[in-house]
Amino acid sequence: MAREAGWERVVTELVAQRGDALLRYAALLCGDRDDAADLVQEALVKTFGRLRNGFGVESAEAYVRRVILNTHLDDGRRRTRWRRVAPLEYAPEQRESIAPAVDSKLDLHEELRKLTPRERACLVLRYYDDLTVAGIADTLGISAGTVKRYLSDGLAKMAIALADDGTAADRLGTTTSYEGDRHAQRG
Repeated sequence: MAREAGWERVVTELVAQRGDALLRYAALLCGDRDDAADLVQEALVKTFGRLRNGFGVESAEAYVRRVILNTHLDDGRRRTRWRRVAPLEYAPEQRESIAPAVDSKLDLHEELRKLTPRERACLVLRYYDDLTVAGIADTLGISAGTVKRYLSDGLAKMAIALADDGTAADRLGTTTSYEGDRHAQRG
């Protein structure tokens, strides 16, 4: 009984203190709050399914975050394999937004959702967990060059998709002098 009380206490404290942070982390990885809740639940079960002793809340959180990341990447591989076998058309539920700021946030989440699992994982680890390229490489077990490629590709895809009209001039914020002269003559 005393052994059960130790890990149960850690799980209870972890969920009470860091449950929201774990949910946000998972939501950034998978792009959906419902799937994120399932991912966190699965990570907690995998972490504490077998009796674990010696965990404090801090070390348990790090372990659970790693299990969340690994589970998400494994699910991504399974989905990719399944899409090759049985292509399905999936249309996510669309909701009307009440504010432009929320639109931008939804656009960002939508663009994250469109990235490959590795690109998304690298971006989340870099900009949410604030890891260095070397830290991401160690976490994912890939080379630093591969991490840089995933970061570059993911950021490029998001920059193009989030540009107002998708043109190079809009992304670069430039216009030609001829266009500027023509607009000045009309005014």
